[in-house]
Amino acid sequence: MFKHEKKLLQEVRIERPNPQYAALLQEQLGGGNGELKAAMQYISQSFRIKDPEIKDLFLDIAAEELSHMEMVGTMINMLNGHDVDYEAVGAGEIQSHVLLGLNPGLINASGYSWTGDYVTVTGDLCADLLSNIASEQRAKVVYQYLYRQIDDKFVKETIDFLLNREEAHNAMFREAFNKVSNTGSNQSFGVTEDSKLYFDLSSPSPGENFNVDAKPPKFQ
Repeated sequence: MFKHEKKLLQEVRIERPNPQYAALLQEQLGGGNGELKAAMQYISQSFRIKDPEIKDLFLDIAAEELSHMEMVGTMINMLNGHDVDYEAVGAGEIQSHVLLGLNPGLINASGYSWTGDYVTVTGDLCADLLSNIASEQRAKVVYQYLYRQIDDKFVKETIDFLLNREEAHNAMFREAFNKVSNTGSNQSFGVTEDSKLYFDLSSPSPGENFNVDAKPPKFQ
């Protein structure tokens, strides 16, 4: 059961409307590395999890991602201002001006609709955790790009908060992975000598041209 509290996880403010930036921010609302994708992925993965502690972790992070989605949508709405004007967006996504009446939509920065194809679920906890760690890392990268392209101090404060929360989730998923790293697909495969072979197939090797020794990974 989910319960909506009429209070944002953190206050969202802006210095001034900026429809062009609002179009960029749509990526974190309806994009492949956005907040809705993360929430749906973690909720979907949780159904199969038997470990009650990790199951709760997935659901808690998913619920927080929904709160992030609410923050991003609120910020987009503020940045769009209150006047429909396609000329305010020089390039890129203009759907919000002609279809949504400036309402934040489940679309990315190019106007493509959110899709369940963004969500990765395997039923294998190790694989899903690694996927989630990568998802959080990609979300951080997108937020970092967004952070560098705005001079609005209040928007930057919100993005900084969201960036730090993505890192917190990343750390939580890494800790969970360490707990189960010898189970599931990691237990069934990768246990023979074939899993510890390194084939140096770069010819010529780095050592021949750049005076650098090509060394295989340190298999455990």
